[in-house]
Amino acid sequence: MKQDIHPDYHTIKIVMTDGSEFITRSTWGNEGDVMNLDIDPKSHPAWTGGQQQLMDRGGRVSRFQKKFSGFIKEGAKADAPAKK
Repeated sequence: MKQDIHPDYHTIKIVMTDGSEFITRSTWGNEGDVMNLDIDPKSHPAWTGGQQQLMDRGGRVSRFQKKFSGFIKEGAKADAPAKK
């Protein structure tokens, strides 16, 4: 193996969204750094079965809702074609 071509592999602390912590090894950051996760398997809908916790950062969700609020008519099914 060639010398001095691999990144430093050291221990860091991971802090999950619920506050639980664990120590792991990574090439991210420096020795002893703390990585605070915004999304993890305990909060992401892909792992929780669809329950999601929306975090509106900078009004993105509200801007999206405002922009597309009239796109689907009230009472219409999402998979049904729109009537003209």
